[in-house]
Amino acid sequence: MHATPEQRAPLPESFYARGALRVARDLLGCVLVRRLGRQLLTGRIVETEAYVGMEDQACHARMGRTRRNAVMFGPPGRAYVYFIYGVHDMLNIVCAPAGRPEAVLVRAIEPVEGIASMRRLRGLVRPTALASGPGKLCRAFAITRRHNGADLRVPPLWVTHGTLQRGERVVRSARIGVEYAGKDADRAWRFYVDGNPNVSRARPARPLRRA
Repeated sequence: MHATPEQRAPLPESFYARGALRVARDLLGCVLVRRLGRQLLTGRIVETEAYVGMEDQACHARMGRTRRNAVMFGPPGRAYVYFIYGVHDMLNIVCAPAGRPEAVLVRAIEPVEGIASMRRLRGLVRPTALASGPGKLCRAFAITRRHNGADLRVPPLWVTHGTLQRGERVVRSARIGVEYAGKDADRAWRFYVDGNPNVSRARPARPLRRA
């Protein structure tokens, strides 16, 4: 009998205390878990983007530490949740040892449990549209800026081990929405499960190389 996401151990801090590029790839297939009252909302991570510190012109830390990005400079395995476009909350996971501001943006989730609740939160019916983008998944999982700085090793929001399914493969592409970042805009630091219908459709991206 398989353990439920709540019974499986959260990913340890050591998992996140690595470079964002490694963490972004290894998060694919892992399970995001959100306890909402008595219910669990869960889903497989199927799309991520890596942001690799102050030298990355697409990273929020490129200008140094600020009140907004302070969480990125702290210990790994914490949630960095920020508000964008006056509409969306975005879930990032802090990576690398403390003091090195790297993070992974969780871009898309394949819903597994609590889909009815996600539909109510999103006002949608089609499961593949519930969390197919970073703003969508935050609404579907009721993740807000209140979770900024949260330790992702403990409830109410955490990540457990998971694996890619048989036949799934990971591809890489340029990140979405970072055209302002000069040469860094073209770096293949977006990772996703090829062909998964839950991957975001914000901007079709041609895979640059196989992972």
